[in-house]
Amino acid sequence: MPSSTKLTRALVDTAMGRVPADLVIRNGQWVSVQSGEIVAKTDIAVKDGRVAYVGNDASHAIGKKTKVIEANGRYLVPGLLDAHMHVESGMVTVTEFVRAVAVRGTTGMFIDPHEIANVFGLRGVKLMVDEAQKQPIHVWVQMPSCVPSAPGFETPGATLGPKEVATAMKWKGIIGLGEMMNFPGVFMGDKKMLDEMSLTHAAGKTIGGHYASPNLGIPFHGYVAGGAEDDHEGTRLEDAVARVRQGMKSMLRYGSAWFDVEAQVKAITEKKLDSRHFILVTDDSHAGTLTGEGHMDRVLRHAIEQGLDPVTAIQMMTINAAEHFGVSKDMGMIAPGRWADVVLAQDLKNFGADVVIAKGKVIAESGKWKVNLPKSSYPAWVKNSVKLKRKLKAEDFKLLVKGQTSKVKANVIGVIENHAGTKHLKFDVQPVNGEIKADITRDLAKIALVERHRGTGGITLGLVSGFGFTAKCAIASTVAHDSHHMIVVGTDDASMAVAGNTLARSGGGQVVVRNGEVIGQVELKIAGLMSTEKADIVARKAESILEGFKMCGCELNNPNMQLSLLALVVIPELRISDKGLVDVTKFDFISVLES
Repeated sequence: MPSSTKLTRALVDTAMGRVPADLVIRNGQWVSVQSGEIVAKTDIAVKDGRVAYVGNDASHAIGKKTKVIEANGRYLVPGLLDAHMHVESGMVTVTEFVRAVAVRGTTGMFIDPHEIANVFGLRGVKLMVDEAQKQPIHVWVQMPSCVPSAPGFETPGATLGPKEVATAMKWKGIIGLGEMMNFPGVFMGDKKMLDEMSLTHAAGKTIGGHYASPNLGIPFHGYVAGGAEDDHEGTRLEDAVARVRQGMKSMLRYGSAWFDVEAQVKAITEKKLDSRHFILVTDDSHAGTLTGEGHMDRVLRHAIEQGLDPVTAIQMMTINAAEHFGVSKDMGMIAPGRWADVVLAQDLKNFGADVVIAKGKVIAESGKWKVNLPKSSYPAWVKNSVKLKRKLKAEDFKLLVKGQTSKVKANVIGVIENHAGTKHLKFDVQPVNGEIKADITRDLAKIALVERHRGTGGITLGLVSGFGFTAKCAIASTVAHDSHHMIVVGTDDASMAVAGNTLARSGGGQVVVRNGEVIGQVELKIAGLMSTEKADIVARKAESILEGFKMCGCELNNPNMQLSLLALVVIPELRISDKGLVDVTKFDFISVLES
């Protein structure tokens, strides 16, 4: 609730009809997430950006200058909140992300900028915090916890620790600690991880979780004991159940490539667990999804398709999120004292935002912005992040086998469509003239991680299966969670070199090369992660990447996101880093080729 006596008096006087409201919405169907019901013929009166009155008749609060919106029986829905997401995955700035999603009904986001943190450390985080503060909707920031995500297994562009966490906890706009990805560090008692969690707890803020193992035994219990309060890494029904039983909030994600709602929502629809302990999130959504399909509105429609009651689904992305982060006195419901974040919609099941009100102002109607967004500029240093020692050559991508002429066993990363996890595959491969080549007949491609933060010239090679390439091609990206070196996958060494060099010249991004020619590209000059252009332009360019994948024979849903996670060394089973091939089930390095 507001603490200012002046504001409190204004709300009371408006509710009583002593002073006119700034805005009145008349005759809507109030989706009361706090009571779990829909209340017909409801009016809302707003003063100084806050809700002053919710009832059956607000005519007493209407003055000569009061703006009146006729709901005409439309639903009055609390502004939708995304409780776990990464702006950088949208390939756009905070402002451009807001431009894409707020018109669809998102009025609050809880962002974890650990992507830019891996490139530029605390100063990168501060850029995101400062920009978040300027937005017409609520944008809270979680301080990244694991930079690097797995110490000893990767080399990021920067490092963060307890000192930096303590500093950030004092900043305006920091809501908590971002996902604690180093789950082995937690249950093994790593001091750095435990210190970060303790500092967050002492600050009275929320600790985000990231337990990416299917093991729900003793290690899971050790992780929960460390203090993580939520988790979005569940993929199975039993994952959702286990987390809620341990007092965590189970975050069910539906992003561009992670489809984890369908299996886990059965904890509510079939097992009848209390839905107030579940939260719907996106985690990662790229620009094409945001501009073409939607954001939390897309998640809402999907969740309802999986059998959730519409009001329950809305609760899972409004009041549940607000209560989890301790901000329900300010948002997450349509109720007196809260920010007037209201979405007018004709239909809940086929949800679409007609009118979006945030902080008491009409910011969008029929998908069109009604207010100006803030202008933000990024310094030159943030656009200079791709540092290669030299120009790449085809020879850099040769996977050599010394003195071996017979077949060898290869450890291969197996892509799983629409899931963040990978399979640890075994292939018998035949050396040809002392090297292992890609083989499109067996769906076997090369993968490389090129160091790009310090210009060391380091290149790690491996093998991957699951993209289904049918041409001589390569795709390169400086979006490579979490250390964000340059990741390159392909069937042709020369094309892999062209792709990598193209990215280096452009300052980062994603590029597709077929038969040595660039056929798709999106430039991401900010940290190699985000574009300086508007969301719709980025979406069009990102579409050229997806089309490029198809022209290379790949039919996966959002393969660029699948590619970006192949370097994430905290999610089983097999990943590649700048230090080698990592077996994430054992947290140990293994050889690409077995002797």
